[in-house]
Amino acid sequence: MSTARPEVAKTTYREALREALRDALSADDRVFLMGEDVGRYGGCFGVSLGLLEEFGPDRIRDTPLSESAFVGAGIGAALAGMRPIVEIMTVNFSLLALDQILNNAATLLHMSGGQLPVPLVIRMTTGAGRQLAAQHSHSLEGWYAHIPGIRVLAPATLEDARHMLAPALADPDPVLVFEHGSLYNASGELSQPAAPGDIDHAAVRRPGTDVSLITYGGSLPKALAAADELSTEGISAEVVDLRTLRPLDNEAITATVAGTHRVVVVDEAWRTGSLAAEISARIAEESFYELDAPVERVCSAEAPIPYARRLEEAALPQTADIVAAAHRAVA
Repeated sequence: MSTARPEVAKTTYREALREALRDALSADDRVFLMGEDVGRYGGCFGVSLGLLEEFGPDRIRDTPLSESAFVGAGIGAALAGMRPIVEIMTVNFSLLALDQILNNAATLLHMSGGQLPVPLVIRMTTGAGRQLAAQHSHSLEGWYAHIPGIRVLAPATLEDARHMLAPALADPDPVLVFEHGSLYNASGELSQPAAPGDIDHAAVRRPGTDVSLITYGGSLPKALAAADELSTEGISAEVVDLRTLRPLDNEAITATVAGTHRVVVVDEAWRTGSLAAEISARIAEESFYELDAPVERVCSAEAPIPYARRLEEAALPQTADIVAAAHRAVA
């Protein structure tokens, strides 16, 4: 048996997503990418840069500015046996295709008695922190995680950016992938060859014994930074990356609560009706007697996200807010 270590490559979150797309397009002729500016421009965030030249306009399709139309076309292509990847520029624009996602993609398998699966992947940028003002700073993953019939992914690491797409394309149900805009430039090392992707389970990114920090997506780096700061005070924080927001990994949530007995949920969405609220409710229902303190929630301010940098920073969950919540939990 070979004992050679896997090669390690320096890359970014953006490049990892691009490599995942390249692999998918190379592996299956049914796969194609469509969306606004994904071709000649290379994608609004540069994820698909160079793919048009490599795979041609039949596989990398620029679309008109009509989210309802091109998401609907993606649904039709999936019903016809293709494996479309639809890119929506930012999550706020997905609201223009909500009818297609909710009333068609999510329901056709159920309403056809299992005859019409919709193997569609929809990618979109989410989150705030880049001074794009209220209309382009939403975190609406929780809205979509509310809908039965779809899977919702939030890759937060280079590994997940690289490896989640293949199992998403193999899923017979629609899969929505939320890529936090603050992560595109994140860099690091990625092992080669590719590891199999996991879209079913949460991941413990840092083990701990005193308090659990449960989060996902763009808030993961902040939670890890908070855990580092807490460690200097003798507080051992476990960091759990949910990764898949629908279906939630209940076993991972109950396991971390049983291990630390104190929980902070970090969610960039608004507090009211949020994923943080759902996770808190599940902990109360399933792990109440494991808790030694009330569940803490760190969410965005209940207001449209401001444009001004300092106001935006004040409105969003920050590392200091997570540390303060952990202090309250362990007090």
